[in-house]
Amino acid sequence: MGWAARFLTAVSFLAAGVLFAPDALLGRSGAGVAAARLAHVLCFATAWGAALWVTFIGGIVMFKYLPRHQFGSLQGKMFPAYFMLISVCSAISVAAFAYLHPWKTASTIERYQLGFLITALGFDLSNLLVFTPMTIEMMMKRHKMEKDLGIGGEVGWSKNAEVAKTSPALAAMNKKFGMIHGLSSLANIMAFGSLAMHSWYLASKLEM
Repeated sequence: MGWAARFLTAVSFLAAGVLFAPDALLGRSGAGVAAARLAHVLCFATAWGAALWVTFIGGIVMFKYLPRHQFGSLQGKMFPAYFMLISVCSAISVAAFAYLHPWKTASTIERYQLGFLITALGFDLSNLLVFTPMTIEMMMKRHKMEKDLGIGGEVGWSKNAEVAKTSPALAAMNKKFGMIHGLSSLANIMAFGSLAMHSWYLASKLEM
């Protein structure tokens, strides 16, 4: 199925949802408010779901079953797209929430929630613009060094750890990569945590 077909399918389901629950989005509040609510919920859900999958499931499964250099190359293509997606979604969520709850009239809780969303956006942007490019650059340098040493085609870290004991250059490269990758991972988990805080707020607004 092509991208156009997938997009049209998603829009069709969205339109069907409006038909089954018209009052949820097209009630007395007006089209602008309805659109902002929809944008906020969809973008928050997309950012949350993508972060959950990439952080706790997809990456771990790929690392366990793919040769390490193949895994790294795949991550190098996937992570820029991933951080672009969640950055855009977080930005839209911030804009929509700020529109729905202007700062001057917002309650203390609503201001905190806006703060959580802005925090998530800040960490996502730091990964998109700073940490991920640095991590990918460092990874490519390490891949080259490992290929020269005859490792990298295996699954897992065992070969790297073994060779690093007798290769000071590889050990130093591992340390540099670990530091940059650690900062990227920390920023990602902080963004995820900020979205988690907001999920409690959204849950408190549901009437089921």
